[in-house]
Amino acid sequence: MKYLVRDKFFAIGDDYWIEDEDGRPAFLVDGKALRLRDTLELKDRDGRVLVTLRQKLVSLRDAMTIERDEQPLATVRRKRLSLLRNHYRVTLVDGTELDVSGRILDREFAVEYEGELLAHISRRWFRVRDTYAVDVVREDADASLLIAVAVCVIRMAERGGE
Repeated sequence: MKYLVRDKFFAIGDDYWIEDEDGRPAFLVDGKALRLRDTLELKDRDGRVLVTLRQKLVSLRDAMTIERDEQPLATVRRKRLSLLRNHYRVTLVDGTELDVSGRILDREFAVEYEGELLAHISRRWFRVRDTYAVDVVREDADASLLIAVAVCVIRMAERGGE
């Protein structure tokens, strides 16, 4: 399933619908203004918060957390040694690790688990400059988590000037 995401709407305080491949609203991005740290909520069509994305306040390396039901779900960090491509590691609370690699700022990258593709993020399907797709490859994958991972990685890359 492909989801259509528009970059410019991920500013704090902005709300925006992410659409499915048929153009129907799938997720609402709710940017929380007036917070001490960067905070976004990803909600379903009925307004229920699925995941919350937060910039970590105190961290040796830039990191963002993804929470579900106000409990930590995952931490996203840039891998220390990544010479040729941008690499990020997503560590879930159960110890599972996802790898994110590719051209992050070009919106051409993949999310994998043990070498298996979970999602492909690409701008090439769209002519609109500020639009990219999150193509969730596995049917049993958590789409809200994979969209949250893509948003975290992009925000971190933009802040880091990659």
